[in-house]
Amino acid sequence: MKTVKGVISFEAALEKLSDEFGYHYVGVSRQVNDAFGFTGNSRRVVATLNGTVTYQCALMPKDGDFFILVNKKNRDRLGIVVGDRVNVELVRDESKYGPPMPEELREVLDQDPEGDRLFHALTAGKQRTLLYYIGKWKDVDRRIHYALTIVEHLKRNNGKLLKELSDELKRPMSDF
Repeated sequence: MKTVKGVISFEAALEKLSDEFGYHYVGVSRQVNDAFGFTGNSRRVVATLNGTVTYQCALMPKDGDFFILVNKKNRDRLGIVVGDRVNVELVRDESKYGPPMPEELREVLDQDPEGDRLFHALTAGKQRTLLYYIGKWKDVDRRIHYALTIVEHLKRNNGKLLKELSDELKRPMSDF
């Protein structure tokens, strides 16, 4: 483990959580976690693998140590499989939400104080999930549709995310 200006670097093997689950991960020692000085349950970091793929993630606990997930898209981009050694760089994620706030959601929340209050009352993890769902679309109209639909859903359901949200997001945009 090497630390330079808040960046912790090490090498680890790509592993698979179990045959039952498709999750792939890279192990992170407790010493790395301790070096960041995390308190509480939030252990958000920005990971860079093999110097080319960078993404936001969390240190997840496992058997006294930790791990970061490596999704299929990133494994494919890196051309790595279980057992391959990976160069890992971690830096503490100091961003407010994790993923960037989509402009479309920011505008909806700015214009709807009740929606803003309900969104910010959600757990940080739920906020990140919603930001991801909205921000993943390249189409501006779809991002606007998702932002409006999510905020209206929160208002109708007293700030709770219900399974019906999935169906609401699939509704044609012209029906909104």
